Amino acid sequence: MIIFRYLLKEVAKTQLAVFFVLMTIFISQKFVRVLGDASEGSIPGQMVMIFIALKVPDLGGMMLPLSFFLGILLAYGRIYADNEMTVLHACGVSEWYVVRVTLILALVTAIFTGIFTLYLAPMASEYQYQVKDKLAADSGLSSLVAGRFQKTGNEKAVVFIHDKHRDDNSFDKVFLAQLPDENHLDDSIINSSLVYAKKGQVFEEESGSQRLVLSQGIRYHKDANSGEFQAVTFDKYYIQIQDQEIEQKHRKLSALPTHQLFNPPDADSAPEYSATIQWRIAFPLACIILTLIAVPLSVVNPRQGKFAKMLPLMLFLGYFLLLTAMKSGVERQALPSNIGLWPIHISALFMGIILLMRERSSGRKIKAKFPGFRRNTASDNKVRDIKE
Repeated sequence: MIIFRYLLKEVAKTQLAVFFVLMTIFISQKFVRVLGDASEGSIPGQMVMIFIALKVPDLGGMMLPLSFFLGILLAYGRIYADNEMTVLHACGVSEWYVVRVTLILALVTAIFTGIFTLYLAPMASEYQYQVKDKLAADSGLSSLVAGRFQKTGNEKAVVFIHDKHRDDNSFDKVFLAQLPDENHLDDSIINSSLVYAKKGQVFEEESGSQRLVLSQGIRYHKDANSGEFQAVTFDKYYIQIQDQEIEQKHRKLSALPTHQLFNPPDADSAPEYSATIQWRIAFPLACIILTLIAVPLSVVNPRQGKFAKMLPLMLFLGYFLLLTAMKSGVERQALPSNIGLWPIHISALFMGIILLMRERSSGRKIKAKFPGFRRNTASDNKVRDIKE
C-alpha cells in the first residue's frame, strides 16, 4: 500500500503541475486574443473574463491527456534516474504492477476528461454562441463606445459620442452622420445629413429594433433642389440604428450536446455527427491508451538523467495529428464513418502492448505460454550451443 500511494502521488503531483503550466500558457494566448477583440470594440470590455472562462472546458479536455502523458514520463523518469525503480523491482514490484497502479490514475483522468469533452465543452460553446447572439442583437447599444466613430447596427449611420453613462445608457455630446442610401452609394458624404445633439439615448422596441433618440441638437443637411445647406434645430430627433432582431446564428457541432449527436437530422450530416462523437470520446480513451505507451517509455538510464526520454512527446503529437486527419477524412466522407478514428486507437494500443512486452520479465512469461514461442526458444538455444 505504501508503494501504491507513492507511485500515485508522484504521477498525480507531476500531472497537476504540468496541467496548470499548460493551461496558463494557452489561457494567456486566448486572453491576448480576446483582449484584442475587446480593444477593437467587437466585444464589451466587461465580457472579456466571461469569454476566457468559456474557453477553459475545451482547453481542459485537450490538456488533461497531454499533462497525464508528460506526468508519467517525468515522474517515472525521475524514479528510474534515482535508482528507486531498481530497488522496487528488487523488492518484488513488477512492471505490470506499475502499469496497473498507473491505470487507476488514468481511469480517474479519463473520467474528468470525459466530463470536459462530453458535457462541459459543448455547454460552454453553446453559451458562447448565446452571448454572441445577444451582443449582435444588442449591438446598437453595447457597441457604442465613448471617443470612437462607429457604425450603427444597420450600417446606415456613423455615431460619435463624447461621454456614456452606464447607469441609464444615455450619452452626452453626440455627433451623427447619416450615410447615403444603397441606391446612392456614389453620392458624396457631404450630401448626407449631419446631426449634433447635447443628449442621446437608445431605446429598444419589442420587435427587437432599436432607435437612437437625440435631444437639444441641430441638423445640417443639403437641400436637394437649391443645393444649399440648411440648419434645423430640434428638441427630439429619432434615428433607427437596428431594423430588426438578429436571427440566431448557425451552431457548429461543437455546441451540440453529446446525446443529440446520436440522432443526425439527415443522412448527409451523419458522417460529420459520427466524427464529432468519436472525437469527443478520443480524449478520454487516449488517457488509457497512452498509459501503456508512457510507462515503458519512461525507463531511463541513470546516467542519462530524467529528461532523456522526452522524445516520446513526438509520439503523442503524432497520435493526435493522426486523429485529427482521420476526423477530417470522416467529415469529408473520404473514410467510412463506422471505421472512423478506431484504427488509430487500435494501432496505439497495439504499440503500447508491444512496448510493455518487450524485454520485460512479465512479458516474457506471457510469451512463454505459447507453444510456438517455446519451440523457437529451444531452437535458438541449440543454435547458441552450436555456435559456442
